[in-house]
Amino acid sequence: MENVVVIGAGPAGLTAAYELLKQAPDKYSVTVLEETNEIGGISKTVKYKGNRMDMGGHRFFSKMPEVNKWWNEMLPMQGKPSFDDILLDRSIPLTDNGPDPESTDRVMLTRHRVSRILFDDKFYDYPVSLKPETIKNFGFFTTMKVGFSYLASVFHKRPETNLENFYINCFGKKLYSMFFEYYTENLWGRHPSEIDASWGAQRTKGLSIVGIIKDFFGKLFKVKNRKVNTSLIEEFKYPKFGPGQLWETTALEFEKLGGKIIMNASVKKLHKDGNRLTGVTYVKDGKETVLNGDYVISSMPVRDLVAGMNDVPEDAARIAAGLPYRDYMTLGVLIPKLNLENKTDMKTVGNIVPDCWVYVQDRRVKVGRFQLYNNWSPYLVKDLENTVWIGLEYFVNEGDQFWNMTEKEFSEFGVDEMIKLGLISSRDEVLDTHMEKVKKAYPAYFDTYDEMDKLIDYLNTIENLFCVGRNGQHRYNNMDHSMVTAFETVKNIIGGVKDKSNIWNVNTEKEYHEEKKS
Repeated sequence: MENVVVIGAGPAGLTAAYELLKQAPDKYSVTVLEETNEIGGISKTVKYKGNRMDMGGHRFFSKMPEVNKWWNEMLPMQGKPSFDDILLDRSIPLTDNGPDPESTDRVMLTRHRVSRILFDDKFYDYPVSLKPETIKNFGFFTTMKVGFSYLASVFHKRPETNLENFYINCFGKKLYSMFFEYYTENLWGRHPSEIDASWGAQRTKGLSIVGIIKDFFGKLFKVKNRKVNTSLIEEFKYPKFGPGQLWETTALEFEKLGGKIIMNASVKKLHKDGNRLTGVTYVKDGKETVLNGDYVISSMPVRDLVAGMNDVPEDAARIAAGLPYRDYMTLGVLIPKLNLENKTDMKTVGNIVPDCWVYVQDRRVKVGRFQLYNNWSPYLVKDLENTVWIGLEYFVNEGDQFWNMTEKEFSEFGVDEMIKLGLISSRDEVLDTHMEKVKKAYPAYFDTYDEMDKLIDYLNTIENLFCVGRNGQHRYNNMDHSMVTAFETVKNIIGGVKDKSNIWNVNTEKEYHEEKKS
């Protein structure tokens, strides 16, 4: 039996571990090493006093049939209404013989996607739509500026050498300056002109003014089988207890198959002999342990992976050491109500605004987004009918002034920003707060990133090393992309395939995961 070491109990690591034992139970012994005491990576669900938090907001949507099938096997789609649907007498799609979320925990919900931009104290659809409300909020002169600015970008395309030029080509300079420039700089800590354009291409997947117009008329004239950009979808799947529930379930199923998960196990060294790894050294409770492996599947940050190897060529070591990341902090805030008025025709419990999350485009504050957990799932909130559970999201660097704040300092800072934005009126309204931090949440596209291909070439020379997932590939993958890198890795290991291009090519082609027929 061959030993497989999997580094990281996030989506990619757990998918690979589970699939190996499911497909070849008698061939592999699989051990997962997780640095923290929680399952799921950034896709974990944090539990706090009966309330739950989703780190970053995770929509479950994919055009990949194998991903949707996998999700459905782990958490079947609901067959009865959820708590808020019952309260509101709201009609939603139900699956025949599917579980009842009111009596069963292992269930996936169907949720309505609402995501908007808060700019100049007004709400705008994200992505920007052609609704009359949008024109009204813009006003005549701004609408004209946006239109002519976009026309200028059509006839005078900029070289897409950076993210700023990419966005201007897609949306025009006026819309870029309103809705992309400050948010992007807040997210990455760098101006968009300093960031590689490939991040925008990967995340927007062809979304532009033209795409928004096509979607508008497709809805207006009810075009059948129209293609919908993933940023424009209106429904998504969501686990009853948040994204971490899927990975906690996967971990249990993996262990039932005989797999082993070691928590609080931080991998410090990877032992390389020629072009193969022989195993790893991890630290748990201050004690170093060597774990031998015939294969190593890594979802740990590439920078740390390479730093832990012996005999790495100088150029590869330099590139890896220069790869940048952005860290994440969030503040859960429990309040009795929000000041924001629900002006939509969407029914919500307590008539709060219907958004899952809101992008904040306001230079008065540092918060980048806020989530309304009530709208993700009614089961994330202990007292859905009498409280609002909100998550303020900050993009930071480990060791900076935000990262080093005490929980009390961070709580006061976040609550004061809520007051500035008009979400609440005073600190006295806050019932409770909770801080969470995630290191290396977002692999960034600057510094040595433009030499990433050279580093990949080196990593591919190590025959039994497989890099998967967002941090494992230093690529801003969605959850389903991360899972597909794991599927491809399992195919290669079981099939003895040496070429790893299929693993690295996930989420690189423009059309990959771009569209869904609806």
